[in-house]
Amino acid sequence: MQAVRFHEYGGIDVLRVEEVERPTPGPGQVLVEVRAAGIQPGEVMIREGARHGRWPAVFPSGQGSDLAGVVVEVGPQVRGFAVGDEVLGFTHDRASHAQFVAVDDVDVVSRPPGLSWDVAGSLYVAGTTAYACVFAVDPGPADTVVVSGAAGGVGSFVVQLARRRGATVIGLASEGNHAWLRQRGVVPVVYGEGVAERIREAAGGNVDAFIDTFGDGYVELAVELGVRPERINTIRDWQAAAKVGARTYGEGAAACAVVLGELARLAARGELEVPIARTYPLEQVRDAFRELETGHTHGKIVLRP
Repeated sequence: MQAVRFHEYGGIDVLRVEEVERPTPGPGQVLVEVRAAGIQPGEVMIREGARHGRWPAVFPSGQGSDLAGVVVEVGPQVRGFAVGDEVLGFTHDRASHAQFVAVDDVDVVSRPPGLSWDVAGSLYVAGTTAYACVFAVDPGPADTVVVSGAAGGVGSFVVQLARRRGATVIGLASEGNHAWLRQRGVVPVVYGEGVAERIREAAGGNVDAFIDTFGDGYVELAVELGVRPERINTIRDWQAAAKVGARTYGEGAAACAVVLGELARLAARGELEVPIARTYPLEQVRDAFRELETGHTHGKIVLRP
């Protein structure tokens, strides 16, 4: 089968699509023929070696956590799934950017009717991370919440989940994404110089919580705005969070099939929009990451093996 591999840390040019052995599902595993697999900013940091201390790569390394596809083989002791089932899920083995992937049966859920392959294959990392972010600051109808990177892969989930809780949400994003945010009941604010004053004006009072999906000084900005540390959550700036006592709930805090299934059902019913920025065939994985690394995509970029 074809799969993405890299043999050393580096830039986009180290990514290759190679012929590798098709995996065989072990006990409690299913083999999924992948129809769609999302890509993540975290995969860039792993590939560049910036997260070696936390998530070291073993070379040659594969890539990818998110996946959606069709079960084509089941291993011994599998419960609840059969050949031909359409599923979405995740792998912790950096293996979903491939034509086939072996996945534990507890890490997949059935694809709800009406949920597109692209959405199903890009829900896990961004969706469960956003779910954890919102849980961390616990917004309610009386709260005003600021979200940095509000139209990005994680931020676009965060603003919708926070709005579902009844909170007033202020989303930091470029002007090109303001219409999308307004349509979802979010108050858009342009980031950059003077953003603190623009946030105060938009809030018309206190800011109660801050969810940072971007990094680059937003934890300090939240403190400047008077947000209590326990109601600040960041998924990018762990050093700043440690300094001020903010939270760092991310993917791991809600990384389970139960949460994924809930998000999938919301998306299938049209109650959670999952913007798809663009799709690429597997052999164009370098182009996909080149677009991702601009840092200005709205929504998810998806590989189609």
